[in-house]
Amino acid sequence: MQRYLWCAVALAMVGMPAHAQDAEITKLREALRQLQQQVQQLEKRLQDAETRTSTVTQPGRPAASTAFNPEISLILQGTLARSSRDPETYEISGFAPSGGEVGPAPRGFGLGESELIVSANVDPYFRGQLVAALTPENEVEVEEAFFQTLALGRGFTLKGGRFLSGIGYQNEIHQHAWDFQDAPLAYKAFLGGRLNDDGVQARWVAPTDFLLELGAEAGRGRSFPATDPNKNGAGAWSAFAHVGGDLAGSAWRAGLSYLRVKPSDRAFEDTDSLGAPTTQSFTGESKLWIADFVVKSRELKLQGEYFRRREEGDLTFNDTFTDSYNSTQSGWYAQAVYRFRPQWRVGYRYDRLDHGEVSNGIVDNGLGPTAADFPLLMTDHNPTRSTLMVDWSPTEFSRLRLQFAQDKSRAGVTDDQVVLQYVLSLGAHGAHKF
Repeated sequence: MQRYLWCAVALAMVGMPAHAQDAEITKLREALRQLQQQVQQLEKRLQDAETRTSTVTQPGRPAASTAFNPEISLILQGTLARSSRDPETYEISGFAPSGGEVGPAPRGFGLGESELIVSANVDPYFRGQLVAALTPENEVEVEEAFFQTLALGRGFTLKGGRFLSGIGYQNEIHQHAWDFQDAPLAYKAFLGGRLNDDGVQARWVAPTDFLLELGAEAGRGRSFPATDPNKNGAGAWSAFAHVGGDLAGSAWRAGLSYLRVKPSDRAFEDTDSLGAPTTQSFTGESKLWIADFVVKSRELKLQGEYFRRREEGDLTFNDTFTDSYNSTQSGWYAQAVYRFRPQWRVGYRYDRLDHGEVSNGIVDNGLGPTAADFPLLMTDHNPTRSTLMVDWSPTEFSRLRLQFAQDKSRAGVTDDQVVLQYVLSLGAHGAHKF
C-alpha cells in the first residue's frame, strides 16, 4: 500500500520548483504517517471484532471457537459442627426413614460433599452436563448426567438422563446454592433430601410477557419415595406448572407439582416395644403434591413450600404380619433471607411436619403387634425446627456461613445444633436457578 502512495506523490511533484517540492514532501510525509496509524488502528479493531464474534454464542447455537470446549468447575464444602444429640441416631418421628443423607452435619470437623461440574454444547442441537459428587467417604456418585435440547423451538425443551426433578422449588437447586446448610424437613421426610432420577423431562415455556411453564417427567423410580422397580417402563411420574413475573420491583414465582410412585417392599428398620430390632416394609402407591412460592428483591428473598402425601397399600412386619396401611401426611417450611450489606445476609427458616392420619391394619386387627411396636410410624409427635443463619460472601466464588438450629424432629428430644460452613467455587460456573 505504501508503494502506491509514494507513486502518487511522485506524480504530483512533477513540474514543481525545488523549494516548493521540499515543503510539499514534508507535508505529505506527515500525512502518510498519520494515514499509516489510522490503517493500523482499523486493522486492530477488525481483529478484536473477529475475536469477540468467535466467542459470542448466539441463542440456541454454540460459538464458533469456544462452544465445544467444556466449562469445568469444582465446588468445595466443609463444616465444623456441634450438636447436643448424636447425629448417628437422627430420625424424623412419624415418618418412615428414607435412607437418604438427611441427618445433621457430623460433629467436629467434616468434609462436605464436593461437586465436579462439566458442561458444554455438543452441537447446535444438544447440550450436555455432568455433576459428579465426591463424598467424604471417598466415593464418587453421579448426581446429574443429562443432555438437553437447544433447537426444538416454540418454547419446548427436552432433557434426558439423570437430573434433578423440576418438582417444587428447591429441588432443582444444587446444595451449595441453598440459603441454609441443610434441606428443609419436608424435603427430608418426603423426598429423602431431594429427588433425582433417571428418565426424561419435557418442558414448555409459553410466549407470554409473564412466566408460564409446564413440565412432565417419566423416571425409573430408583430411589425414595419409590424403590427400583426392575421392570420395563417408568416407575415414577411427575408434572409441574409454574407462573411468575414482576411486581413492584420484585420478581416472583409460584408453582404446583405432583409425583406418583409405586414402591415395592420399601423397607426400613425400627424397634419394637421391648427394644428389639424390627424390619418393616411398604408396598403400594404414594402420591405427593407440592405448592411452592418465592419472591425476590435486591435485598430480600421470601420462600416457602407445602407438601401433602397420600400412601395406600400393605405394610409387612418382620416378614410375619402383613395388612393394609394408609396414611395422609403433610409438612411445610417458610424462610426469609435479608441482605443487609452487599456481602452479608441473615436468614430465618421454620419447618413443621404433621404426622397426619395413619391407619395400620396390623394394629387394628388386634392379632399381633400393637402401636407400641411401631414407634416411628404410630406417634402423635409433629416434628418442628427453627433455624437462624448469617453468611458472608466476599466474592461470588466464596461463602462462609454460621448457622444455629433447634431441631425437634425426634419425639421428646431437642437437638441444639451449631454449624460453621464454607463453600468455595473454582472455575467457570453457570448462573443458578431463579
